[in-house]
This record gives sequence, C-alpha cells and structure tokens, in this order.
Amino acid sequence: MFQPGLKGVTAIETVLSQIDGEKGSLVYRGIPIEKIVKQYSFEETAFYLLKGTFPDRYTLATFQDNLKTNRKLPAYVRQIIDLLPKEQAMMDVLRTTISSLTRNGTANLDNAIHLIAIIPTIIAYRYRKSAGMSEIEPSMDLDHVENFLYMLTGSVDKNQAKLLESYLIMTMEHGLNASTFAARVTISTQSDIISAVTSAIGTMKGPLHGGAPSGVINLLEEIKTKDRISEIIHKKLDNKERIMGFGHRVYKTTDPRAEGLKAKILELDELPDWVDLALETEKETINILKEYKPDQRLYTNVEYYAAAIMKSLDIDPALFTAIFSASRIVGWCTHAMEQASNNTIFRPGAKYIGK
Repeated sequence: MFQPGLKGVTAIETVLSQIDGEKGSLVYRGIPIEKIVKQYSFEETAFYLLKGTFPDRYTLATFQDNLKTNRKLPAYVRQIIDLLPKEQAMMDVLRTTISSLTRNGTANLDNAIHLIAIIPTIIAYRYRKSAGMSEIEPSMDLDHVENFLYMLTGSVDKNQAKLLESYLIMTMEHGLNASTFAARVTISTQSDIISAVTSAIGTMKGPLHGGAPSGVINLLEEIKTKDRISEIIHKKLDNKERIMGFGHRVYKTTDPRAEGLKAKILELDELPDWVDLALETEKETINILKEYKPDQRLYTNVEYYAAAIMKSLDIDPALFTAIFSASRIVGWCTHAMEQASNNTIFRPGAKYIGK
C-alpha cells in the first residue's frame, strides 16, 4: 500500500536501536536509554553503539586517546572556514567543511572516530571566529564533552559538562530518522562515509527535522518567573496556540529521552535558574493541559529539556542544530557501518500519477 513519505514502512533491519512510541521506550542495542545515561559516559556510549560492547579500561583509554588526536583542524579546513561568508549558517559551514575532509572514505571505526572528534572543533572554531573571539585549541587533558564546552566558552564547569553530556548521549541515535536514512541511502550506493555524513547534515539542516528548539526558549523567556506560568499557559491555550516542547510525533506517551534528562538534572546539587523554571513549567502545564484536553495526554519531549539546558549554559541558539549533529554523528557513522556490512542499494518504487 502506498504510504506518503514512507510513513510506517519498514526499510531495514538493525541491531542499533529500538523505539516503542506506545510504551515510550528507547533502547540502544537492547539497553534502555535511561540506564545508559545514568551509568556511562559519552565515550563509553559511543563505543558501545559503534562496536556492540562496552569498552574495558584499556580499550576506553585507547578510544579516548584516538578521539583526542583527531580533534585538531587541518590547516586547509581552517582556511575554508575563514573564507566562508560571515553570515553563512553553522549547518552550512558544517556541511561544507565535512565534505572537504580528505579520508579514504571507508565506513569503518577509524573514520567514525575522526568525524566524531572533529565536528565539535569545527563548530567551536567557526563560532568564536564569527563572534570576534580568539580561537581555543582543543585540550588533550579534557574528555570529549568537557573539551567541546571548553572550546566554545573558554572554561569548564563540571555540572554544565554533565548536563551537556546527558543531552548528547540521549540524542546519539534514534532509529531510521530522516538524516540517518539519508546517510544509509548514500552508503548503499557504495559511496564513502564522508559523502554519507554530508548527506545526513544536509538533511538535519531542514527545520522539519533538526530545527532548533527556539520555540521552547521563547516560551520560557515569555514566562520569566514561576508566578507567571499559569497565566501564560492559560492564555496560549485560550488562543489555541501550541505549547512548544510538548508532544512528539513518535512517542504517544512520555519521551524517554526527556525523562532521562530530567532525572539527570535532578541529581544536581544546585539547579540552574532556567532549568528550575523549566521543571516547574512542565509540572504546571501538564496539569493545565488535563483541564483543556482531558482525553489527550501531552508530555515534554527531548527538545524541551534540551532548550532549558542550552539556555542555562548560555549557548547561542544558532548552534543548537549543529550541537545536535555533534551527537547524532555517532548514529550516522554506526548506521553507515551497519549498512556497508550487509548492503543492498535503496531503490524504492514511485507511483506514477501523471497523464
């Protein structure tokens, strides 16, 4: 039966992740995402997705060292970034620079490590140059997420790094979404992994897929203080406006990534003001929604808490989709490797409706 946009059509078999929208669950290689974000670091989770096992201490140290040595930007990539117009959007910069990388292109672990390591450096270098700030070289003493935050801001706060790490773990992999599908289609032609990731970035750029969660930030900025939550939410619902950050196309109940992020947030000794406001806004909004839509249950999605975290870290909203890509690069590379290991070219049919 014809399904516009391939909605509901199964196109691949995978061992990488499973989404159950009815139950509100997401697992990476059989392990619930809530358990992974509690117990493992960004590097451990990335290795697990890429290889299928968690690394022992020696293997993890080797993996971390490989990520560190691949952080540095080649001189020609810096020149490309410097030559791009200042008004060029970050996702355009990411697409152009990634496509310029000179690798042999095989979908393998070495190339995946290179891509995972270099994307944060591209983002940080471009951001600081565009803002008129001096660049910050990657640190060989910091882990992946701490180094990313350091290159962006010039300092590292352990609590902030943990919040960002939780978000990056939660968004590494999410089934056959549009950008991942684009990467697999490209690899299925026996093209190279650089081309596959470039395809994925071009797809992620689209506002229907990787659009920045600016709507949530606008909502929180409008509310400003806890005593205004009820007034603002009632007003929006009376005007039949959508409450940004609530509801998800796939999850019919709670988004497990939002729940995992919230649990991680609640572990902090001191909550950032914006995160504290987001927690209270969620609680009151869900109660108000029950009054307006008693037969419909809307819960926060991952973008809701992602926006609150990014706001608390004072990260420019123009970077949100690129930072999302710095996480999802793990999933793109893993899917490219899986596709290459048992390949059949994608060649769906098209129903002709012309004369």
